[in-house]
Amino acid sequence: MISLYFDPGLGAMIIQSIIAAVAGVILFSKNLMHKIKVFLGISKPIEDDLYEDIDVTDTDLENKNSSERQ
Repeated sequence: MISLYFDPGLGAMIIQSIIAAVAGVILFSKNLMHKIKVFLGISKPIEDDLYEDIDVTDTDLENKNSSERQ
């Protein structure tokens, strides 16, 4: 019979890898389930409005173009 020696470093590494694997499965399944729900029409897609708070008007663009010409 072969007995293995587990020191504290190896035990911590095993626990860390188990926690990382569980977290990875949870995040992957959450993303996958959302994509399936969107495909089936059960939930709405998430819209990323990154530039929603930036207000650019036509006058701002016209002022920029006229200053570049001078």
